[in-house]
Formats: sequence, C-alpha cells, structure tokens
Amino acid sequence: MNLLSLGYVGISTSSATDWRDYGTGLLGLQLVDRSARTLAFRMDDRSQRIHIEEDGGDGCRFFGWEVADAAALDAAGAELEARGIAVTRGSAALADQRRVAELISFHDPVGNRVELFRPGRSISGFRTGPLGMGHVVLTAERIEEVMPFYQDILGFRLSDYALKPFKAYFFHVNPRHHSLAFVETGRKGVHHLMMELMSLDDVGQGYDLAQMRPDNIGATLGRHTNDFMTSFYSWSPSRFMVEYGWGGREIDSQSWRPEELAHGPSLWGHDRTWLDERGRAQARDLRLGAARDGLRQPVQVIDGNYNVMSGHCPWWDSLKGGSGSI
Repeated sequence: MNLLSLGYVGISTSSATDWRDYGTGLLGLQLVDRSARTLAFRMDDRSQRIHIEEDGGDGCRFFGWEVADAAALDAAGAELEARGIAVTRGSAALADQRRVAELISFHDPVGNRVELFRPGRSISGFRTGPLGMGHVVLTAERIEEVMPFYQDILGFRLSDYALKPFKAYFFHVNPRHHSLAFVETGRKGVHHLMMELMSLDDVGQGYDLAQMRPDNIGATLGRHTNDFMTSFYSWSPSRFMVEYGWGGREIDSQSWRPEELAHGPSLWGHDRTWLDERGRAQARDLRLGAARDGLRQPVQVIDGNYNVMSGHCPWWDSLKGGSGSI
C-alpha cells in the first residue's frame, strides 16, 4: 500500500472557544469555518487540515492519510478487505465535510479511526505539500500490538527508534523523516501533532506566546536527534501537545536504514514536563551524554530561509568539507 502523507486530523474538545484562541492566537492557523460546535483550520492551500468538534472529549477522532488517486483508493480498500479488515466507504456528505473527493475508513488494532482519501486537486504550502501537514505521534499500551498493522498492511517504513527515556518508534511514508510515531505509555491516546514552520523566528515567537499561557509548555525549546527539528511543545485545549518546529530533515527512503537513537530523542533542550522526575533526569543524562560526545548535526534549510556567512576560523573552515556531522 502506498500512502503519501498525513492529510488531516479530527480533534475532540470540551471547548471550541479555547481551540479557536489556541489555533489562531498561538499556532497561527487560519480559521476557515465554524459553527456552534465545530471549527476548521487551514495551514496551506488545502481547504482544511484540522477539524475540531466540541463533543466533550479529548484527543483525536480520526486521522486522514492521502493516496494518489481513485485507483489507489480502490486498491487500498480491496487490500484491507482481503486481510479481513472492515472498510466503510465514506458518503458524499462526509467527503464534502472533509473537503476531499472521496474516502474510506477503518480502525487499527487499538481502535483508532483511520481514513484514506484522495484529494480534489494538487497543492503547495508551507513545508507541507507532498510531505503532508506534519506528523502525528500516538501513545500505545504496547507498541508491538500496532506496529504490524501500520508496517505490514498500510506500508509505513521504520525510520528509527528510542528505548530511553521512553520507548518510541518512528515511521515514514515520504521524505519527511517521520509522519507517524508511537510512544509506549501504557495507554492508548494521542501524544502530539507536529506542524513545521518555514521560519525559525515563527517558532521563537510562538514560544514567547506559549510561555505567556499558564502551564502551557509541554517541552521546552530543543532540537531532536533524529529529524533535526528545532521545536517546542505546547498543550492544546484537547489535552495533547502540538509540536511547533522548524528545520526538519528529509530522507531517502530507498537507502535509509533505521537504527536506535543511542543518545535519546533530543540533542539539547526539550525538557519534558509530561515525564516524571525519573524520566526527566534520564532524558537530561542522555542530552549531557550527547554534549560530551560532541554530537552535532547540520541545520536543515531550504532556499530563501538562510544566508551563508563567511568563515573566519581556520579550524571551523577545515570541517566544512566533511559530512556535516561533527
């Protein structure tokens, strides 16, 4: 099965008003539709990426993964049914609500609603486009229960994994380092959504705004070891976090080989308030180990969001001809 990217997410909340403030005021999303109990946000040329429903719940109601066209959608549905997975064809009214041409839905082994869809047209956007809207990280009681479904049936490919300070596995379907991940927490749920900005200053200014909200920081500003993202995490009104980041790496899925993250998930920063004191201490030890070992990674940039400075340090200049990892 060939999934292209994470296309949209449906979120439950007990307060649409709080989500309106959080989505527009902190995340910088564009509110494009609202009713008494629902909101829709966009972040690029797609009609909507995030759908909010005030139903008294928390977490996510569904995840939409994009396929190329009608033939790919039909083939995916047939493959799922051949494996004994119940598939429902979405009505025209539901497709209109999702702002897609057509979709099918089913559930993963732990009850998450998964939707596959084909869009009505091609798009471009801010670090979205063919990479999708970002990534989603789900929590699981036992990761081994869900990995075969996403790898063997839906075709996700392992990017890498961490065993400390928590168990996490990262998966890709396109050049974005990961579009899906699972963190083993002992319960099913949503850990966070990631949105990637085009400017590092957008992230820094968002961090200023998040710090003005009481108890809103889920993880401080930091940089990841695997996708090289510089980001922070804030708590959404639906009691999961949103990672707000810049500078995520792209990978070549044909040559990529997964490995364990020996230094943990972060090069620096990302002090995780959601961990207990033992977990936070272990995470700090891993980051300090990365610093002692001199772990460095090149900044990931695109045309238009960087300037090249001249070098004035012979030692540093001598390193520039290497692989970029120092």
